[in-house]
Amino acid sequence: MPENYLYLTELVGAKVYDLRNRVIGRVRDAGLVPLIHPSRVDRYLVGGRGWTWLTIRHDQVAKIDIDGLWLRDEKLGVYHDDEYMLRLVRDLLDQQIIDALGRKVVRVTDITLEIVTESDGHQELHVLEVDIGLRSIFRRLFQGILPPRWIRKLQRPIPPHSIPWQFCDILEPDPQRRLRLNISYELLEKMHPADLADIFEELSPEDRGALVQAIDSHVAAEALSEVEPDIQASILESLDPHKAAEILEEMAPDAAADLIAELEPETGEEILEEMDQEPRAEVEELLDYPPDTAGGLMNPEFVALHENATVSDALAALRARPDLVDNLHALYLIDQQERLVGVVPLARLFLAEGSTPLRQLAVRPVVKVNVREKRDWIVELFDKYNLFALPVVDQEDKLVGVITADDIIALLRSR
Repeated sequence: MPENYLYLTELVGAKVYDLRNRVIGRVRDAGLVPLIHPSRVDRYLVGGRGWTWLTIRHDQVAKIDIDGLWLRDEKLGVYHDDEYMLRLVRDLLDQQIIDALGRKVVRVTDITLEIVTESDGHQELHVLEVDIGLRSIFRRLFQGILPPRWIRKLQRPIPPHSIPWQFCDILEPDPQRRLRLNISYELLEKMHPADLADIFEELSPEDRGALVQAIDSHVAAEALSEVEPDIQASILESLDPHKAAEILEEMAPDAAADLIAELEPETGEEILEEMDQEPRAEVEELLDYPPDTAGGLMNPEFVALHENATVSDALAALRARPDLVDNLHALYLIDQQERLVGVVPLARLFLAEGSTPLRQLAVRPVVKVNVREKRDWIVELFDKYNLFALPVVDQEDKLVGVITADDIIALLRSR
């Protein structure tokens, strides 16, 4: 906490003094203009009883303390609503924001402002922290009842609980206003998808949709994969079809198909029409399989090589598909007719020379499942053989997809 500070609860209602030390009104609100400065209070909105609010620029204030504001320039303007201004009382106080540091949604109960003295001697306020704990609730309870100095003394035994301003993400459903306020979700986009999914689940449907609409489609796809199916569907239905299609294209085809299946048929078809041809074809193919079969569970994306391929060939194939590497457990060997003939665990590649034939590294016997097999038997296979991945073949024994342990865990959780 800096030596010179002021709480928003102290600023609101504070007296404003002119050059002759006469009270001309009280502070009713204060606003930032983030496009100009991310934390400096740019305007003070001042009002009295029965007259229009006036606006005071930050550079018109000489001195600020717990007793009020003293002006150094009395040429005040009439306040008009400004779409580029983020007002602390109207837009932040009692509103939900995202604590990007703690990875959770919180409600603002007060704001700590730092008093900064500029080189020419005038003072400004900069937003320092958003307060969310018992201490800020205590200040709110006694605001206007006890003098601010008394409240400060009485609150000392209560531990502070606040979030640095730079780690706060403001929720703004209106995309135009979000742009004008220069609201960025870069901090959220750096979160682990599971943490971001938890945040999605804490938000109202309107805020969820606005947030997903605003963030990067790849990030949104990863987070949505961690969200409960009913919330996934409600989020996707709240988006415009083009954005929804972008997100589905970033998801694994099996996850995208599962999500499409949760939507109203009309909505699902509208989103599919917006998707690019290749991912759309993969999703539509998966939708043809009953959801309780291997075909309904499998992911059609995998790395398969001819049975005569070497370790060097495998490494080259992996470099060509970096998007699959994170979730890849094995490579698959196929013959001239694309029939599955072998499975090579990925780890074995790093223990062999580049010229080593892959069939020498393949596990025996090959555990596989038919595309029409029911889910209960698939779960038994994963349990019996301690599998990380299970290849899926069609009636001609051609490799058509892979079921991973993640798919089985998700299946068991949904029961």
